[in-house]
Amino acid sequence: MNAIEINGLTKKFGDFTAVDQVSFNIQKGQIFGFLGPNGSGKSTTIRMLCGVLSPSAGSGHVLGYDIVKETENIRQNIGYMSQRFSLYEDLTVEQNLNFYAGIYSLPKNVREERKRDLIQMANLKGKEKALAGTLSGGWKQRLALGCALIHKPKLLILDEPTAGVDPVSRRVFWEIIHTLARQGITILVTTHYMDEAESCDVVGFIFNSKLMDIAPPKEMIAKMGVRNLEDVFIQMVENATGEKVNASFEEMSFLKEEKTHA
Repeated sequence: MNAIEINGLTKKFGDFTAVDQVSFNIQKGQIFGFLGPNGSGKSTTIRMLCGVLSPSAGSGHVLGYDIVKETENIRQNIGYMSQRFSLYEDLTVEQNLNFYAGIYSLPKNVREERKRDLIQMANLKGKEKALAGTLSGGWKQRLALGCALIHKPKLLILDEPTAGVDPVSRRVFWEIIHTLARQGITILVTTHYMDEAESCDVVGFIFNSKLMDIAPPKEMIAKMGVRNLEDVFIQMVENATGEKVNASFEEMSFLKEEKTHA
């Protein structure tokens, strides 16, 4: 069964096309890395999948629900975590978890059990009474992940979850992601870290509103005949724009080495 199915998904804002005829299927339990430069159409696509934006054309289903007609069912069954810490900094770790449990009307016994599990998963034991605003970036992201998981979603959408996080926290975070996928939760994650993307089951590259390719990372690397996903990314951008991705300092005279005179 596919967790996500979209066909010809398009979103226009006036004369501007933010997402243009995007189609892909993601199987249940897969980790899908959705990659592309800022402004390429990733966030707009995600907002349509979440039922926040209605597409201008095309169709889609998330967990079997129509992205236009059954948006409330979609919202009840997905977890979303943005790249910015979006929880309440003046509430404690425990209070944040309680708040999100309340949004989904979890019974008290279920809420308490899941809080214990999530605090243990995120290694937040002993920090339950700490204000969220006092946590480091890595701890904040773990708390945000816990809040996104408390209603036991079938699909977890993570928008650059490790941006600005230290390497140790990044590794722990991705260990958690792979554990969740093994439990059958489908993960859609955006990231600019290509080492993270290479650990996904499938990656899709979007550029200038169009999906350039979608495949397992190793297949994509082999097909392009390059060393890694970063090279794939650069080559796709160069092919699409007809320009080399490099930095030119020719016009930056102040950076040129000054000649010394005897």
